[in-house]
Amino acid sequence: MIKTREIEYPQGIKWTKQRKSVYGVLWEAKEPLSAAQIYHRVERESQGEEYAVSTIYRILSAFEQKELVEKIAWMEDGTIAYELKRDEHTHYAVCLECHRRIPLQSCPFAHLQLEETEGFTVTGHKLELYGYCRACRKMEPDVEN
Repeated sequence: MIKTREIEYPQGIKWTKQRKSVYGVLWEAKEPLSAAQIYHRVERESQGEEYAVSTIYRILSAFEQKELVEKIAWMEDGTIAYELKRDEHTHYAVCLECHRRIPLQSCPFAHLQLEETEGFTVTGHKLELYGYCRACRKMEPDVEN
């Protein structure tokens, strides 16, 4: 690993300034981000350098091919988001009002033994819970607190 600014850049890919910027945004993200969100964060941090949205998509595609990121389609609205592949996976609770994604503390399936059944081998899973965050519950009189 090449290490800069506490970010560990995996080997096996050419690390251009743009790729480092996108990787840095994903490294610091607390939740998966859409390409547009990544673009806006990179633009904010780029100190006058201009990026094209198409460049962000090409970088994300390269990261996906190198298995550095996971591409996620939110079940709620089909939005495509990206997050770095880390040692462990994360599930989210999604607020139906503000659309905030709140990481769950642990995997609800961690204690289950998912064995091969009828020729099907489980290699992964995803879980999204839908509801209202504390702040949105306080603002909505129709939603029970």
